[in-house]
Amino acid sequence: MSQGKIRVGIGGWTFEPWRGVFFPKGLPHARELEYAAAHLTSIEINGTYYGSQKPATFAKWAKAAPDGFVFSVKASRFTTNRKILADGAESIDRFLSQGIVELGEKLGPILWQFTANKHFDAGDFAGFLALLPEKKDGIALRHALEVRHESFIDPAFYALAKKANAAIVFADSDEFPKIEENTSDFTYARLQRSEDNIPTGYSANALDNWAETARNWAKHGRDVYVYMISGAKVRNPAGAMALIAKLD
Repeated sequence: MSQGKIRVGIGGWTFEPWRGVFFPKGLPHARELEYAAAHLTSIEINGTYYGSQKPATFAKWAKAAPDGFVFSVKASRFTTNRKILADGAESIDRFLSQGIVELGEKLGPILWQFTANKHFDAGDFAGFLALLPEKKDGIALRHALEVRHESFIDPAFYALAKKANAAIVFADSDEFPKIEENTSDFTYARLQRSEDNIPTGYSANALDNWAETARNWAKHGRDVYVYMISGAKVRNPAGAMALIAKLD
């Protein structure tokens, strides 16, 4: 089987320190997404975590990005920051119905990010996963689970994710557990160790290693999504572009 598609990007596109560093000086703010999408292959939308967007907004974002570009969408905090996850059907439906399908073919995985104090509860998590649909308005959905507590280092969690065909996010971080388990037909990675004293955030050797890792993940037709997140945020666009260049 052929290699899967590897896409590399950053979180969001509105960040003041990127102006004059990643974005050219004088670039109108309204064109920043267009510029970012032309230089990257994916972006993780963060705004949807904090509030709903209009269908027209998603359509506008899709229009600003070139063919082949993909957005991942961070799910609303009201779907994941709750005591009983399995009771979140209404919040999940509200999030999925806000207009994300307007992204069309540019809709990538949905990122369900959980807080660091959310512990693994097999019954509750099974109930939550049962609420995640395979499609929305005829468009296939991919689900990625970012868990941040060590209790999720558990074969029972891996089995639940695999049954739901949901990817467990690979987080390269000093703060959160690193879980590398293939539970879906794609891989979702968030790299969070960029350094301010390196123009690309990561050394050439580190980028070579991540390129090799991404290629290994992409074996057997698995699509891969890699995002430079947190760390020295100002360096993340340069790091993402450098990794894309190594993968070409």
